[in-house]
Amino acid sequence: MATDSWALAVDEQEAAVKSVSGFISRRGGRSRGPGIIKTSTTAEKTDEEEKEDRAAQSLLNKLIRSNLVDNTNQVEVLQRDPNSPLYSVKSFEELRLPQNLIAQSQSGTGKTAAFVLAMLSRVEPAERYPQCLCLSPTYELALQTGKVIEQMGKFYPELKLAYAVRGNKLERGQKISEQIVIGTPGTVLDWCSKLKFIDPKKIKVFVLDEADVMIATQGHQDQSIRIQRMLPRNCQMLLFSATFEDSVWKFAQKVVPDPNIIKLKREEETLDTIKQYYVLCSSRDEKFQALCNLYGAITIAQAMIFCHTRKTASWLAAELSKEGHQVALLSGEMMVEQRAAVIERFREGKEKVLVTTNVCARGIDVEQVSVVINFDLPVDKDGNPDNETYLHRIGRTGRFGKRGLAVNMVDSKHSMNILNRIQEHFNKKIERLDTDDLDEIEKIAN
Repeated sequence: MATDSWALAVDEQEAAVKSVSGFISRRGGRSRGPGIIKTSTTAEKTDEEEKEDRAAQSLLNKLIRSNLVDNTNQVEVLQRDPNSPLYSVKSFEELRLPQNLIAQSQSGTGKTAAFVLAMLSRVEPAERYPQCLCLSPTYELALQTGKVIEQMGKFYPELKLAYAVRGNKLERGQKISEQIVIGTPGTVLDWCSKLKFIDPKKIKVFVLDEADVMIATQGHQDQSIRIQRMLPRNCQMLLFSATFEDSVWKFAQKVVPDPNIIKLKREEETLDTIKQYYVLCSSRDEKFQALCNLYGAITIAQAMIFCHTRKTASWLAAELSKEGHQVALLSGEMMVEQRAAVIERFREGKEKVLVTTNVCARGIDVEQVSVVINFDLPVDKDGNPDNETYLHRIGRTGRFGKRGLAVNMVDSKHSMNILNRIQEHFNKKIERLDTDDLDEIEKIAN
């Protein structure tokens, strides 16, 4: 019966995925529906190999987040001119907007709403030609941004939006009358240069969204720079990114001249509120028995369990289901929309255990997650400790000001060495836990 219930839960997860129909262009033509980002279906893949490309991760973040992230960090503003009156302005009029801008903040902090508002404020609805141009790194992300533009611009009935994406075919020689165009760099470049659908010299606002994702895609960086060079000198340039590595900064400097810079640091994850333990085992079956002992001794609201391969994750999910647990399975071969549905069900408490193989669970902030279990310790492709992934994994507990619990399964000399190196890196002691001693397990729960 337990196995049947697990199969039923999987059916419910799949049913929860809403099919996304093809979007209708404001021009009246129908384009293909949102493409699905899918990874390779190889049965045996390591955690490192399954790490999501940035575009898929960004799309997943947009699908699973319904609210803005609460961030307590200070905003850092770097003005382009030390003598500028921006240092002492008392009104928006004194700001002499618009100005060029580079903005960095983590996903969920409102970057899309910020640049959509900028575009809507500059558009002249009576003028029937493209005035604002927004680049997104992928077809799917362009559609997500388009939804925000449509929602925020719904009280602007004269405002029209065109998608410069694959599958949206226009007749050669045609001119676009929509005021805002959003698309991917390759198609936008064709529309501006080869096909002449857009007159780039009339663009007032140029937005480059997801810059960190953009530079990770081959060809997009050069295409974006070529588009930018076609624009008039007085065009307002806005670049947004979730991260601000050196490569992003170099790209930003090429695209945005004389910018003001706004940076919002990512919330630092900490191990201070998380109790860490390890369990010595000699086999996969022993690790599973230790897991069962843990569940038998303490009350666990919701748990996340990380495995190294899809094969192990599938086996573990099935075994836990046989024991009567409500289990959700998340792995890299799933489509992004499917993953979003699984995460939402877990967030709603429909499943109490989430077994996952990859780091796409970074965006899951679930208050009820009290325990994180590393069924396999995270290692990179060379077999060395992946400290960043370890931090992201156990950072899923101990959130919202609560204390968390992390349990690491160790089944060999190699994994013990990995654990010791993780301890050294974070300078945090990881205590040994005997899962055969019920009294000891009960103590850690207190």
